[in-house]
Amino acid sequence: MTETSGTVPGHPNHKEVPQIQDRLRKGPPLLLDGATGTELNRRGVDTGLPMWSAKALLDAPDVLHSIHRDYVMAGADIITANTFRTHRRSLAAAGYADRASLLCKKAVEIAQGAIEDAVPAHSREPLVAGSIAPLEDCYSPDLVPDSETLSVEHYEMATTLADAGVDLLLVETMNTIREAAVAAEVAVATGLPVMVSFVCARDGKLLSGEGIPDAVDQLGRCGVVAFLVNCVAAPDLSVGLSILASATDLPIGGYGNVGYADKTHGWINTDSVDPFAYAAHADRWMDMGARIIGSCCGTGPSHTSELRTRIDARSY
Repeated sequence: MTETSGTVPGHPNHKEVPQIQDRLRKGPPLLLDGATGTELNRRGVDTGLPMWSAKALLDAPDVLHSIHRDYVMAGADIITANTFRTHRRSLAAAGYADRASLLCKKAVEIAQGAIEDAVPAHSREPLVAGSIAPLEDCYSPDLVPDSETLSVEHYEMATTLADAGVDLLLVETMNTIREAAVAAEVAVATGLPVMVSFVCARDGKLLSGEGIPDAVDQLGRCGVVAFLVNCVAAPDLSVGLSILASATDLPIGGYGNVGYADKTHGWINTDSVDPFAYAAHADRWMDMGARIIGSCCGTGPSHTSELRTRIDARSY
């Protein structure tokens, strides 16, 4: 199957959904959920490295469920499964390499269960996205492994998520063209819709120093359905988004952060941009043509709720 988000051959767990390409180009922008890892931390869950958010799959699945449910109730169209740090190599550092597949599938099940739990009280039934993150630190492009390693490990992640029943794959926080291209290629091969998101510096370039136009030129040929910018401070995200808008005809989007990275704890929440201020930035992104908006590290359901209000206030 090509360019569809219906049931993928060989993966019977996917629910039937409208083609995501249509939803990306027509009607209101799609609303991604907000942060998972930092929201777990805000609710008292240990998210220390190396496992970060993945630790909740072992220690606090009920809290994770409640976070996903809160994002559904806030109006999210897409709930991202907690798989940002369930790569085998991420889990190996904590002694859980042999549980990588199990934890990926558990993360998807928790997201699906939260949607099922929330939908009777809410008219919107979100899609579930499987998160595919950089194999190493997302802020350290110098640590990206060789291409063969990238292919093997991202293939394992993409196929595990597809088998678990996600509706689309979100290749996110990519800091180099090389890793983004490899991850996107193996993700597209699953038959699921794939969105790719880059983490950029304040000048709008990838953290590797590579330009967004070069990234789009290379990745656009592999069949992804949208390009985004994420985990950039909300006030700065429009720089990369503007470059993205000029570089591609595919749908674009963004989800910014609030706070800052920390080598010990992963992220420090600052609440420096409240939901109303954050949504004002998102209004500008939508004015620039963003078809997918959401929020990243340091944000929570209140940000998603305000974004829902801003989207619904517009005419489409």
